[in-house]
Amino acid sequence: MATDEHPIPQFPAGFLWGVSTSAHQIEGAADERERSVWDTFTAEPGRVKDGSTAAVACDHYHRYREDVSLLAGLGVDAYRFSVSWPRVLFDNGKGLDFYDRLVDELVAAGVRPVPTLFHWDLPVTLDWLERDTASRFAEYVSRVADRLGDRVKKWITLNEPAEHTLFGHALGAHAPGKQLMFDALPAAHHQLLGHGLAVQALRASGATDIGIANSHGPTRPASQDQPDVEAADFYDLLLNRLFAEPVLLGEYPSGLGDLMPGDVAADLKVISEPLDFYGVNYYAPTRVGAPQGEDIEFGGLTIPAELPFSVQEIEGVPVTDFGWPVVPEGLTELLTGMRERYGDRLPPVVITENGCSYEGVDDQDRIAYLDGHVRALHRAVEAGVDVRGYFVWSLMDNFEWAEGYARRFGLVHVDFETLARTPKASYAWYRNLLRAQR
Repeated sequence: MATDEHPIPQFPAGFLWGVSTSAHQIEGAADERERSVWDTFTAEPGRVKDGSTAAVACDHYHRYREDVSLLAGLGVDAYRFSVSWPRVLFDNGKGLDFYDRLVDELVAAGVRPVPTLFHWDLPVTLDWLERDTASRFAEYVSRVADRLGDRVKKWITLNEPAEHTLFGHALGAHAPGKQLMFDALPAAHHQLLGHGLAVQALRASGATDIGIANSHGPTRPASQDQPDVEAADFYDLLLNRLFAEPVLLGEYPSGLGDLMPGDVAADLKVISEPLDFYGVNYYAPTRVGAPQGEDIEFGGLTIPAELPFSVQEIEGVPVTDFGWPVVPEGLTELLTGMRERYGDRLPPVVITENGCSYEGVDDQDRIAYLDGHVRALHRAVEAGVDVRGYFVWSLMDNFEWAEGYARRFGLVHVDFETLARTPKASYAWYRNLLRAQR
């Protein structure tokens, strides 16, 4: 934990400090938007561990003024939220009125709005396996930019297409619940194409500060034995390089482009539209070994035996209440490794998510986690990585996808019976950090 004797070092002037949320996880008001794939998914028994849905969630839709007050009290520079595509479609665009109100409230409070345009809540009528969804995404992005672009200057196209592909389309653990294994690759390609088309749409609207939020983490082989090293390399290919290199380099790694649909070369020119920043969501490194011949339960997910790798526990480190390893130095390792791999093709980096699940309002473990990761981020800056911002996941406890309400990532505690908000000890810690950085 930071102390007066060992304060967190100063970050460069203009460094952007914020917090993140997503629409489906906090907004509620499900009757005032179109249905998403997550509504269909959570309605199926057994899909969500506690049987819950996000129909009410944190009721941010009705309580956004209270939540903006929490942001103002925290003292963040920026708030990364997501725009719900199904809400924008509601009642001939009436749903956009909510984001108008939210953005106005943020601007009035001196908090920079940073919308993410897709955070997994795909309209139920669409499917990322279909190429047309990428074009439909660009049309939706244009509508949002036309309405909000006079006040919004920083935009994020997609959130974590790797997880949406793997969990939602390959393994069936998230919406839309497909279990296609490697036949899910078209969903990856079409999301990336949608990203590129969205960048073009945002540029056409006059936007000059655009990025993507990709999840990344170092991949560590379980041993130096050849089967473990090869399995780790393949995992890194699928979860890191597959989603970074089309965007940053304009190419798929190791022949993966041959598995993608359509005119891949032409699509890659769109996918690799230049970005102003590259968003990184970091939680932990992954220890990977050769397949073990049986399904493995790891981090709330079942890893099927037929995959050509196994995900294994990182020994000797603490874990969060979610069972995720706490490895702050992995963030330094990740960022310096990305700079070495991509060189000047890597734009300035923003950490668009970093956080942890712990119970309790006096959440000292979360404080220790965030303290360690902010220090690790500063070491990356000292090593020469151009990092421009850091967003904590999350402002408040919320609907944690297939885990329901069992996992708490927030700086603010939410009582899901009364919806009362209570700032945690970590909220005060982050507020004090931000004051010390100015």
